[in-house]
Amino acid sequence: MNRCVFCTLASSTDHVYDNPYVYAIYDQYPVSPGHMLIIPKRHVDHLFQTTEAEQSALFQALAAMRENLIRVYDPDGFNIGINEGKSAGQTISHLHIHLIPRYEKDVDDPRGGIRGAIPDKRIY
Repeated sequence: MNRCVFCTLASSTDHVYDNPYVYAIYDQYPVSPGHMLIIPKRHVDHLFQTTEAEQSALFQALAAMRENLIRVYDPDGFNIGINEGKSAGQTISHLHIHLIPRYEKDVDDPRGGIRGAIPDKRIY
C-alpha cells in the first residue's frame, strides 16, 4: 500500500509551523528561496473538502509563514497557489498551498503572475 507522503509528514516534528489542523514545511523542490508548503494534517485532495476550522488554520498558517519569510528572506512579493487536479498540475493528491517568495528580477517580466501556468495567457 502506498501511503500519502504528506500524511506521513504530518506526524513529523520537523515542521516550520504546526497547529492542530495544519503544518508548514519548506518545499523539497523550491522555485525560489523560502518556498513553503502549507498542508492540512487530515488527508483531503482539494481545498473545498476542508472544514471551516481547517480553512481558518490554513490561512492563519499562511499569514504566519508570510511574516516569517519576510523576516528571514526579505522577498519583494509572493505568489500563493493551489494546484487542484491532475490537469492543473497537482502531483500529490493531498491539498497543499504553495507560498512562494518572489524577488526583484527573479524573472525578466513577472507580469501576469500565476497566469503564467498557461504561458500564452500570461500577458494581457
